[in-house]
Amino acid sequence: MVPNSIQVLLLVATTLYQAIASWLEDRQSPPGQLIDVGQCRLHLYIAGEGSPTIVLDHSLGGLEGYFLIEELSKLARVCIYDRAGYGWSDHSPHPRSSHQIVKELDTLLVQAEIEPPYILVGNSFGSYNVRLYAYLFPEKVVGIVLTDGLHETGMLKMPMPLQALKLFFISGFLMSILGSILGIIRLLRVVGVFELLKPELRHFSQDSLNWVKRSFCRSKHWITMSREMMNLGKSARQVSIAKQLGTVPIVSIKSGSFFKPSLWTTVIPLNGVNRLREKMHVELCKLSTNCLQVEASESGHFVWIDQPDIIVDAVSTVLNKINSSR
Repeated sequence: MVPNSIQVLLLVATTLYQAIASWLEDRQSPPGQLIDVGQCRLHLYIAGEGSPTIVLDHSLGGLEGYFLIEELSKLARVCIYDRAGYGWSDHSPHPRSSHQIVKELDTLLVQAEIEPPYILVGNSFGSYNVRLYAYLFPEKVVGIVLTDGLHETGMLKMPMPLQALKLFFISGFLMSILGSILGIIRLLRVVGVFELLKPELRHFSQDSLNWVKRSFCRSKHWITMSREMMNLGKSARQVSIAKQLGTVPIVSIKSGSFFKPSLWTTVIPLNGVNRLREKMHVELCKLSTNCLQVEASESGHFVWIDQPDIIVDAVSTVLNKINSSR
């Protein structure tokens, strides 16, 4: 048993380490540019050339676009942005719901002079945001890719075991706020726990890994995750108006299972989660008369890590559909 005084000293040391490391990181320029969207600045990173422009909206708490940008930029110009509260973007004082996120995204694209048309890529929670964007700005969107997307009919009617799982995740995010302030998450990063939990991360460039890990070490990242999760119901109700997107080409990617079966998944209602996903993917295919579902059979929910090539191929498929209709 470590004496209490030593425990306190260790926490003081890790907290100081976190503060100094964050200060040193903040002295470095971000890879992209910071754009004022009103009451906060959003970070925007652009690569590649060609039209239409690919715009990616991340999963809840994710910054996986940085893992995908190298391959996507071979197809066309790509815009990766950090939603408010993540990465290099500022906190937003506004609710973290889809309608507000879409408003901020459109302001960002206008202010940065990123002309449409756009192909929108929405991963997980990002699927809500790109659907709503396509509904509100149909003249700007020519194609959509949804990666293991959500659908409001399932999310608003989750059975009690899945509601409890949602609360479990929120409690983990709240604990991670404290863990990031105390420098514990940064220590986990240093000893390689990220790659231990997800060995597939070793396949990505060191720059993209550092950009993503940088955000996870900050308390604002976990605060934003908590805010977005607590607003999931509100976002679901907001996106419910986007039931029909006409003939816009959509590729909906469906993972093999929400979580890859393992020892820890035996303690969660994985079968219930997968049944809910099945229902949601049926509804997602009804969004457009030009929708193609693609199976990511070797992936859990994090397709962008498990099988990123499927997302790149899906964008290429949408591009081909657009070109063939001209």
